[in-house]
Amino acid sequence: MAEPTRLLVVEDDRNLATGLKLNFELEGYTVDLVHSIRDAGAHLIESGKYAALILDVMLPDNDDGGFVLCRKLRDAGDFTPVLMLTARDRTADRVRGLEAGADDYLVKPFELDELLARVRSLLRRRDWEQQQSGETAQKMRIGAVEIDFAARSASRGDEEIKLTALEYDLLRYFADNPGRVLDRQELQEKVWKLDNYPNSRMVDNFILRLRKHLEPDPKEPRYFVSIRGAGYKFMPDA
Repeated sequence: MAEPTRLLVVEDDRNLATGLKLNFELEGYTVDLVHSIRDAGAHLIESGKYAALILDVMLPDNDDGGFVLCRKLRDAGDFTPVLMLTARDRTADRVRGLEAGADDYLVKPFELDELLARVRSLLRRRDWEQQQSGETAQKMRIGAVEIDFAARSASRGDEEIKLTALEYDLLRYFADNPGRVLDRQELQEKVWKLDNYPNSRMVDNFILRLRKHLEPDPKEPRYFVSIRGAGYKFMPDA
């Protein structure tokens, strides 16, 4: 019998945290609950222990604690899927969360059904990624950048390039579909595992991040090309 999927919830609003724990457990998850960066760090020492992390941005030991913790995880090579929760609804804060390495970002107050759907999406994407690991080429080169999907590493010469789990997933999907125009809906469904999700700007933000990491000149993209009114096309070197 398979073990229940384990989640870590980091939320300082104890009433909200207790409610989240209860509802996740009703969905069949095993949930650990903490209220600060310090306590979260103690739980996250063992990489791979959790299937996903539900992380509040504002924590008692740091108003930007969620951003800080997420960045520390990614810098340490831990790519546990992260869903950030926050009362901040500015676009700049959403972008900051994604740039810190979050896989998704949900603004409070939110509907419980949406939160549960987002978590299921993170877990489906993780499962898809694991299934793909033996089915496609594990290494590729984009210009001067070498990418190893199996090792989750990317480098330009001696320079290490930090990519998040979702950035690797998106890059892999492009690599599996070279030269084909991919619209935003397809990318959301195949990479994010979101059906009929209205926010296409999420895709655009991640394309900008891939360009920043991998293009010689992000303002004049050579590999991740916009097709006006249609989507994006990956153009690898011949």
